[in-house]
Amino acid sequence: MSDEVNYKNNPLHGLNLKTMLTQIVDHYGFELLHAYLWINTFKINPSIDSSVKFLKKTQWAREKVEGFYLYKYKNLPKVSSDQFELPPRDRIIPEGQVPGEPCKLTLEDAQKMQEQRAKLAQDYDRKSGRSASKSPWVPQPKARAEAPVKDANGSFDPWANSRNKLK
Repeated sequence: MSDEVNYKNNPLHGLNLKTMLTQIVDHYGFELLHAYLWINTFKINPSIDSSVKFLKKTQWAREKVEGFYLYKYKNLPKVSSDQFELPPRDRIIPEGQVPGEPCKLTLEDAQKMQEQRAKLAQDYDRKSGRSASKSPWVPQPKARAEAPVKDANGSFDPWANSRNKLK
């Protein structure tokens, strides 16, 4: 087949998730990864094994980390518009582009970037006519969990709430 694409120029080719994450964490650390990527596994349970387990299960998070690896750690130029929709592992890196030195990232830069994202989200909500309280970009308060229900014997029945909804 002559239509096959050569992905060997992509730095992700042949690189497993654990190796990639280990390289990034050794260079930047979990705190900086959480600040830039907003993935809670880097904050709540910062270990390579738990992060790899989460990233294997969650495609959006894995693609976010792979993009970070390509464009921050390997410091490649941004992808062209025709490749933008593809996941990072499927992108074709032109022959002349070689990885560079990792970007210098700081927590202050991450904070500025988060503030800029919040402002853009607020402007988007304002232009679309949404109120800030209903915005999908602003964390909403969680609904309170229903109290556990006891059955006739006095023990807790974990299925009681769902049975009551069916009635």
